[in-house]
Amino acid sequence: MYKAKAYSAASATSPLASAEIPRRDATERDVQIDILYCGICHSDLHTVRDEWSGVMPTTYPCVPGHEIVGRVTAVGPAVTKFKPGDLVGVGCLVDSDHTCPNCKADVEQFCNNAIFTYNSPDRHLGGITYGGYSESIVVDEHFVLRVPANLDPAGVAPLLCAGITTYSPMRRWGDLTGKKVGVVGLGGLGHMGVKFARAFGAHVVVFTTSPNKKEDALRLGAHEVIVSTDPEEMKRQAGTFDFILDTIAAEHDINAYIAMLGLDGEITLVGAPEKPLPVSAFALLFGRRSLSGSLIGGLKETQEMLDFCGQHNITADVEIIPIQKVNEAYDRLVRSDVKYRFSIDMASLKAE
Repeated sequence: MYKAKAYSAASATSPLASAEIPRRDATERDVQIDILYCGICHSDLHTVRDEWSGVMPTTYPCVPGHEIVGRVTAVGPAVTKFKPGDLVGVGCLVDSDHTCPNCKADVEQFCNNAIFTYNSPDRHLGGITYGGYSESIVVDEHFVLRVPANLDPAGVAPLLCAGITTYSPMRRWGDLTGKKVGVVGLGGLGHMGVKFARAFGAHVVVFTTSPNKKEDALRLGAHEVIVSTDPEEMKRQAGTFDFILDTIAAEHDINAYIAMLGLDGEITLVGAPEKPLPVSAFALLFGRRSLSGSLIGGLKETQEMLDFCGQHNITADVEIIPIQKVNEAYDRLVRSDVKYRFSIDMASLKAE
C-alpha cells in the first residue's frame, strides 16, 4: 500500500480539498496508472453532495472521478495487455464478479457485484473505492482501456462516461445511416450525442430550449436545430424521427418528444431526472413507439467506442482546469456554465 495525493470531500456540505488516500500496490493482474486528466461528470457533483442519498448514499471521505486518462507506470506479472508508458483510460467501473451472465455477455455495468470507480466497496483495502481526482490509481487489467495515440488526452477523458453513455444506445439501435436522429439537450452528454450521430451517418437534429445554442449545435455536427419551446416548430416535425436520445437530467415533458417519433421509433433516456416522468400510454401505443433507458457500456463496447473515436478523430469539447479550481467548476456546472465538459489537469495536483 502507498499514499497518493487527492482531492476529497469530507461531507455533503464540505468543499473538495487536498488530502492523502491509500492505494494498493499492484497485484498480479493490476495496472498502476499515473493520472494525467480526469473529467468532471455531473454524477461527481451529485455524489459529493449526497444528492442521490435515496438510491446511492455517499460514504465519506469521497474522492470522485470516473473519466480517467493516464500513463501506465507499473503492471503485475500476469498482465498481458499493457506495459509501462502506455496511454490508457479508466471509466466508471473498476471491478465485477467476472462470472455472472452479464459479465460473460460483456455488460459488466449490470453485474450485481459491480464495483464502481468511487463510492463502492473496496475489496482490497476495505472501506470504499476512491476515484480519479488523484495522482494515481491501481486497477484490474480487465477494466483498463487503451487510448488511441492520435487523440488529445484531455478531450478523451470525458469519453469514458459521457462518450460511452451516448455511443452505446445509438450503436445498439442499429444502422443509423440516413436515419433521422434527435438529441434532446446540448450539454456534456448532448454534445457527444451530436458528434456520434453525425459520425454514424444520421441526419442529426438538436432539440434545445435555448435559441442561442443553434450556432454551436451546427458547429458540432447537427443538420437542424429545433427550439422545443416553439409549438409550431415541434408540430412541423412531429412523427418524423427514427431515434431520439434524451440527455436531460431535469424534469421535462417526455411526451412532447415521444410525439416526435415515427412508426416504430425509439426514444432512449440517458439523463436521470430526480422525479419520475409521467408517460402517456397513448403516445406509445399509437405509432408502436418504444421508450428505453441506457447505462454507460461494458468494457468491450467502451473500447470499441474509443477505437471509433480514434478513427473519426472524436473527442469531447473541454475546458481544462487545475484541480485547485474544482469547487468553482462544480458551481459553474450547476449553472451549465461550461462548453461542454471540464477536464482536470492532474499535473496541478503535484503543486499541493
